[in-house]
Amino acid sequence: MKTLLFAFSFFMSLTCVIAQNESSSETLKITLPSTYKKANLVKEIEIPLASGSDTLLSDLPDIKAEYWDTTVYNPYKNIAVTEFPINITFSDSTYASPVPHTKVITSRYGWRRGRPHKGIDIDLVTGDSVVSILDGVVRFARYSRGHGKTVVVRHFNGLETTYAHLSHIAVKANDTLKKGQYLGKGGNTGRSTGSHLHLVTSYKGEYIHPEYLFNFDATNTIRSQDLWVTHKWTRTTYHSSRGLAKLTLFNTKEEALASLEKQRKVYVVRKGDTLSRISKRNQTSIASICRTNKIKRTSTLRIGQKLILEL
Repeated sequence: MKTLLFAFSFFMSLTCVIAQNESSSETLKITLPSTYKKANLVKEIEIPLASGSDTLLSDLPDIKAEYWDTTVYNPYKNIAVTEFPINITFSDSTYASPVPHTKVITSRYGWRRGRPHKGIDIDLVTGDSVVSILDGVVRFARYSRGHGKTVVVRHFNGLETTYAHLSHIAVKANDTLKKGQYLGKGGNTGRSTGSHLHLVTSYKGEYIHPEYLFNFDATNTIRSQDLWVTHKWTRTTYHSSRGLAKLTLFNTKEEALASLEKQRKVYVVRKGDTLSRISKRNQTSIASICRTNKIKRTSTLRIGQKLILEL
């Protein structure tokens, strides 16, 4: 009976003290009731309180102000809202690994089996936990054609990350997530040939090569806190899903613009060459080769033929 009375008295004291400490204080002091006396009993305890959370939230940009649609995977589709080069800034220097184990990339961003692969595939076992790599708000959490069970998180710098082929979704649209917070379980739903996480990074509808932004090694580092993204890193035709293209980071707008200046190269067709092989070997697109040389995709290449490549 004494134990019950003590518990009730302690609860009432706690409620009273909390009501008196609604103002932002760093600690909460609770005086234990004197009705239950015992030797060596601590008469007062002090609990640290987190402070300033409301202020931090109010300082964050309103990322839901534009193109916020919780029912559509890509609300920017068919709408040009970006200008190149794209500037993306990060407040963190590291990100949270989306999977709880060593990240093994099984397929990269780029052209794959005649189709664009607009993300990277990270190996996992169905049921593995998947977390948000940065702070943000869930914009989309439902089944998506092709991607299966999918979660899209919009981060406070405007970047969106997609977590696809999940076996279970543990969040809902408009939920606020912290970096490293659990959002679902990995799986094999949608158009998938095996369990893996399909991770997509995009900015206002423009898909960006994830490895331009993040180091997918044990360091979990963001490549730069101030990055400028050119068309090259948003077009799958410039990349192969089998390997990472030569990486050149642009930390200023001037560097990004300078990289856009075309450099011409004369290429001599060799035995076994195709437009596809030439484009991949020189990191240019088939469309660019055809346009510059006034030929068609179906044109026959001759050994010794000279082609002008714009790089």
